[in-house]
Amino acid sequence: MVGQTYPSDSLFHELFGASSTDSQGDLRLNFEHRQSGWTFNADYQLAAFYGDRFSLPNDSRRLLDLTSVIDQSDDSALVQRLDRLWVGYASEKAVVRFGRQALSWGNGLFYAPMDLVNPFDPAAVDTEYKAGDDMLYLQYLTDSGADIQGAYVIRRDALNGEMNGSVATTAFKYHGFAGVGEFDVLVARQYGDDVLGLSASRGVGSAQWGGDLVLTKTNIDTYLQLVSNLSYSWNWAGRNMSGAIEYYFNGFGQHSGDYSPVTLAHNPDLLRRLLRGESFTLGRHYLAASVMIEMTPLWSLSPTILMNAADPSGLFQLVTNYSLSDNITLLASLNIPLGNDGSEFGGIESGLPGRYLSTDAGVFAQLAWYF
Repeated sequence: MVGQTYPSDSLFHELFGASSTDSQGDLRLNFEHRQSGWTFNADYQLAAFYGDRFSLPNDSRRLLDLTSVIDQSDDSALVQRLDRLWVGYASEKAVVRFGRQALSWGNGLFYAPMDLVNPFDPAAVDTEYKAGDDMLYLQYLTDSGADIQGAYVIRRDALNGEMNGSVATTAFKYHGFAGVGEFDVLVARQYGDDVLGLSASRGVGSAQWGGDLVLTKTNIDTYLQLVSNLSYSWNWAGRNMSGAIEYYFNGFGQHSGDYSPVTLAHNPDLLRRLLRGESFTLGRHYLAASVMIEMTPLWSLSPTILMNAADPSGLFQLVTNYSLSDNITLLASLNIPLGNDGSEFGGIESGLPGRYLSTDAGVFAQLAWYF
């Protein structure tokens, strides 16, 4: 369930009123069979939606259409889909998988420029299942412990529905070791753009440092993205705690800090990434921090701040995770945007005089039963 409120000068206020509520119920059945090195995986999802602002999953860009809308009206829908469907073979040193699967690369804790395929929104609360794509995945393990991974993500052109190599992703990543640290080298072709990535992590005293550096060459310009983070765990007042802080530089972001529709229209490389769900930020400099506090062995609280350092504006989240029993978990959050009108988190201009794409406080709640 998601509840959202809107200020009086928000364009959403005119569309939905002072508040909106969206509810979703999911049934997920995970099936996996292993035999003689072979694995078959299929995850079925039945989802019911009701509310004002829900959006339905679709496979229009994917190779396989594994989503079916059973019923849909103005304020409700029932959808079934296969979120995972792949077959694979694993030997002592090699792995091959083909089909609908998820892929995660990079060391970003909040922002993930090296995670090329369906990265999570930094503000996402439920990150249990990452969206999958149709791909061929390869991995080879060396005797030294290093490994080489490769992925070819097959997509369809959004305009004509035909398979097109210009919208595919071809990526290779080498993971190795240097002293007490680890590193990755990424070479990729993403939607026709050339991508080079470097990633590293190592212990710094009792803390853990990680970072990614990604260069992307488009037909317009070459862009740099950088993320650097530090995480640390400790005990205070008898409670286990862990914290993380991260800086993110987004070279695709607006130089001027002007996020009006007219100005954004002159930054097509940024807009393409926003529309494809590869990026979630409009500016260039971001700070993020979070602390997980173990209130009891079954209950944790995590205050989090995501901040555009140039606006300045931000999003404050208070996330709680409570294990009600061995197979029932409550996940909830309070989300409060901070910033002036016209700022990224305070609400950017809508293009209509005196109206902003802004929100006030919102809540998220999810009750999960595992069986």
